[in-house]
Amino acid sequence: MAYHHLFGPVPSRRLGISLGIDLVPHKTCSYNCIYCECGKTTDLTTDRREYVNTVEVIEELREYLGASPELDYITLAGSGEPTLHSGIGEIIGFLKAEFPAYRVAVLTNGSLLSDPGVRADLMEADLVIPTMNAVSEPAFRKINRPHRDITQKAVIEGITAFAREFQGAIWLEVFIVPGINDSDEEIGLINAAITAIGPDKVQLNTLDRPGAVAWVEPADEATLKRIAALITGAPVEIVAALPSRDTVASFHEEVADFIMAMVRRRPATADDIARATGLHKNEVNKYIQFLLESGEITRKTGERGVFFLPKHD
Repeated sequence: MAYHHLFGPVPSRRLGISLGIDLVPHKTCSYNCIYCECGKTTDLTTDRREYVNTVEVIEELREYLGASPELDYITLAGSGEPTLHSGIGEIIGFLKAEFPAYRVAVLTNGSLLSDPGVRADLMEADLVIPTMNAVSEPAFRKINRPHRDITQKAVIEGITAFAREFQGAIWLEVFIVPGINDSDEEIGLINAAITAIGPDKVQLNTLDRPGAVAWVEPADEATLKRIAALITGAPVEIVAALPSRDTVASFHEEVADFIMAMVRRRPATADDIARATGLHKNEVNKYIQFLLESGEITRKTGERGVFFLPKHD
């Protein structure tokens, strides 16, 4: 069966081996984050509707999970904001009813959690990871470039309300963009919000693949450790490197070899590689990250974006 809505399994920095479910067309989102590995948002919206056929998603899941694959999580994420899809609650309910052995995670920017209907749709998930990158409105807008109807105050209130209602685990992602949200003052505001929300833990993250804006750089280890020490409202985890390819059953050497052969012929973007391999861009990005971290490829910026090429000794 050809899967149109499922991708992976992929090795995730945060979730181990994860089967992804993509519920919106590429880059349909309520934010246009400067660090997004999927690129610039092309449909900036807060409109909730059935962006993909919910029945088709369920049929694909029933087919795939019927073979009892080994997974750490089934993750609703992908090319945009998954809570925009009006059928997300039905899909989560199906998974927990028919495949209860699998843990269900939702990666969300948190922007729609002020909507009681969205919060209700996520109640059967095992884990929800909302993002909260900034508390001050200027930093929030500079990093997330949200839809005009979204304010940071409403986002924090929505995440806080969800945390009070939700019985599963909440890991709050704080994505650090140097020069915008890494000052002691901004981290102090973030820590106060974390204390009010009360997540199970905070995941401190930074850029690991090229983002939507070329000038964004990752925070260094010393900065992340300094920020982690300033956050007292919940346990803090600095997001670690990807697991070794030798320990990941879903890592296919032939795919990595194909990508290497492709970039040896000419530098290629992640979009170029996705088109050539037929893989979801999120899955391509995982392979790219393995190859970057292993020192097999490097990157350079060109007219069409970030290109990958072999790293010469």
